[in-house]
Amino acid sequence: MPYTTEEGGLLNNFAREPKVYAAEPPNAGQKRTYLFVGIAAVLLVGGLIFVAFSVS
Repeated sequence: MPYTTEEGGLLNNFAREPKVYAAEPPNAGQKRTYLFVGIAAVLLVGGLIFVAFSVS
């Protein structure tokens, strides 16, 4: 476990840091999936709002 020593002799423990990597842009299949999930979310929220207004 990595630690540092301060001036007063106290030890500070730190968690291990994960490896850093650059994110890759989404490919065409992932973009299509994001589009379908977004449309489904809009339809769901719209339906919930419609039901709420029609019940009240």
